[in-house]
Amino acid sequence: MKVTVSRKAHFNAAHRLYNSEWTDARNATVFGKCSNPNYHGHNYELIVSVKGEVHPETGFVMDMKILKYLIEKEVEEQFDHKNLNEEVAEFKTLNPTAENIVVVIWNKLRAEIDNKLELSITLYETPRNFVTYSGEE
Repeated sequence: MKVTVSRKAHFNAAHRLYNSEWTDARNATVFGKCSNPNYHGHNYELIVSVKGEVHPETGFVMDMKILKYLIEKEVEEQFDHKNLNEEVAEFKTLNPTAENIVVVIWNKLRAEIDNKLELSITLYETPRNFVTYSGEE
């Protein structure tokens, strides 16, 4: 019997979408106001879902206290109230789109969660714009 457990979290961060190989004009055309050289911010909402067998002794798929701690350590402490482009190592050369952010978060958490458990991350950049990544290539 496989069950999915989920935990919600949030962080606030600034970023700028741009390709350093392009001119400012092309960046503005492709990314619009999101390529503002002075950055802009979002109140990101995050849902981390873990799917697996229910442990017969604990009744847990995963101890939610541990999941809470991992999200705090790997996501909130590293991303909250940060300029993603300037302060988060992964985005020094990677455009911090929602798509890239969700993959970075997935990789950070995947390294800390038992591989027997499936992992899916949903990241809301706005209430209407969100992305989901489950590790598929």
